[in-house]
Amino acid sequence: MLTTTLSFQNMHQHGDLFVNLLRARRKSFIVRNNWRLPEAEGMEFDQYDTPASRWIAVHENGEVLAGVRLTPTTARVGMYTYMIRDAQRGMLESIPSDLMNFEAPVDPKIWEASRIFVSNNVPAKLRKKVQGDLMYEMIRTARSLGAQKIIAFGPAVWPRWIGRLGLKATPAGPVMELDGVRVQVAVMDLDPRLH
Repeated sequence: MLTTTLSFQNMHQHGDLFVNLLRARRKSFIVRNNWRLPEAEGMEFDQYDTPASRWIAVHENGEVLAGVRLTPTTARVGMYTYMIRDAQRGMLESIPSDLMNFEAPVDPKIWEASRIFVSNNVPAKLRKKVQGDLMYEMIRTARSLGAQKIIAFGPAVWPRWIGRLGLKATPAGPVMELDGVRVQVAVMDLDPRLH
C-alpha cells in the first residue's frame, strides 16, 4: 500500500493515479452518497481542483483506497476561494452557510481539507491503517506547505477517526446531514508537540 501526494507539478510522474482518485471520489460521493456533484467521463471534480490544491491518495495496485484534497485558505480562482468559505458566503447551494461557528479564515498557515473519503472496498480489518496513512500523509504534506492548522469539512466521524490515531480535531460547527450523510467542520492544530 502506497500513499502519494499529487500536485499539478508532479501528477505526470504518477500515471493514472490522479484520474483514478477522481474516479474513486465519484464512486464515494456521487454513487454511494448520491451527492449531486459535477462529473465527466466517470470522474468527480469541482471548481476547487486547481493548481493551488494538493491531493493525497492511499492506493494499491492502481486502486485508490482513500483520498483527501488540501487547498490553501488563501486560494482564489475567479469568484471562488475554498469550499468552506464559499459555503459560508452563500455561494454553494448544496452546503448551508451556517456550517461554522466563526468566520472562515484566510491565512497562509491554514489549509482546508475536503473530499475526504475511504473506499467501501477497504475491508474492515484494513480501515484503521488506511485512515491512518491518509491522515499522517495529510499532516506531513500540510506542514511541508507551511500549514499550522487544517480546517476540514468532512464526515462527522472525522474527529473520531483521528482520535483513534492519537490525533486531535476540534469541532468548528454543527453536525449537519447532507443527502443522508452526517458532516461537520473541524479544525486540527498541526503543532508538532501534539502529533
